[in-house]
Amino acid sequence: MIEQILSLGAWNWFILGVLLLAVELMVPGTFMLWLGIAAIMVGLVSFLIDWSWQAQVATFSVLAVVSVVVWWRVGRGPKEITSDQPFLNRRSQGYVGRLFTLDKPIVGGIGTVKIDDSLWRVTGPDTPAGRCVKVVRADGPTLIVERVEA
Repeated sequence: MIEQILSLGAWNWFILGVLLLAVELMVPGTFMLWLGIAAIMVGLVSFLIDWSWQAQVATFSVLAVVSVVVWWRVGRGPKEITSDQPFLNRRSQGYVGRLFTLDKPIVGGIGTVKIDDSLWRVTGPDTPAGRCVKVVRADGPTLIVERVEA
């Protein structure tokens, strides 16, 4: 069996590379992709020069480690993506630190404030309607406020 595999020559690396790329397709994670590319590169070099299988395995090992390290450092992209609309899907976070006038009084810790064309639920100390409150943080769709003394 080993003799039959060795008789394929450089095609062994192409077969291994295609198998690794197929594994990447079935279980995506972009790790096997780089190993498959390293195997295909060794196969290409094996067509050009006649070298021992030990040198081929060593070259594959080095190419695999180098390609994974390069991908890990460079190819993963920026950690923080800046946007011109940073609160697009977190509107309530955009209201933190702003002042608003209570639409309905805060009674029992719950009230409402009108922002643009929406009513927002607020929690905080009991405060009469018409008073100014400051949003100190947001918890999902609920704004946590504190009284602002004028």
